[in-house]
Amino acid sequence: MPAFPDRLTEGYVAFLSGRFERERERYRELASRGQKPEIMLIGCCDSRVAPEAIFDAAPGELFVTRNVANLVPPYQPDGENHGTSAALEYAVQVLRVKHIVVLGHAQCGGVAAHAAEGAPLSPGDFIGKWIAMIDPAAATIPRSQRDRPDYQRLLELASVRNSLRNLMTFPCVRILVERGKVQLHGAYFGVSDGRLLALD
Repeated sequence: MPAFPDRLTEGYVAFLSGRFERERERYRELASRGQKPEIMLIGCCDSRVAPEAIFDAAPGELFVTRNVANLVPPYQPDGENHGTSAALEYAVQVLRVKHIVVLGHAQCGGVAAHAAEGAPLSPGDFIGKWIAMIDPAAATIPRSQRDRPDYQRLLELASVRNSLRNLMTFPCVRILVERGKVQLHGAYFGVSDGRLLALD
């Protein structure tokens, strides 16, 4: 078996003597009583957009799921594997989160690939079909707007709104939203300037 990456080993040693040591009691409490986060965050797996860093979150505060382009698929109980849908169901029905945040971001590679309307990000079996979930978001932007220099940003924002719509296709989410027990939020993070927009 190959050696574990040095960067991770060094990071773990720093974590153990730093953050873990400072928050040891919190970790013990989380281990004994379990997690009770009030916020689920659906973000992009882009390495520049780590939700725990952006929101300065302590352990146990956020229930995070990340995927390419921070997409929420529509409700589709077809017997296939659905990682984001499973995480959403767990957050709502088991953890009983009160907020679900879809966090988009600037310079998203997945959205850029869709905006370019070219070849898929990779020749593999999964990414092309996954990125096609951006189609409904793109359809909300008039064709006349697609030559704008900021078209990718428009699409990144439209994709967040589309994911919020898709959240409402899940019965377990829709019922709780209608009862006022869960709130849905959209947000957008600027990688270069650190600016956070909350979608109205």
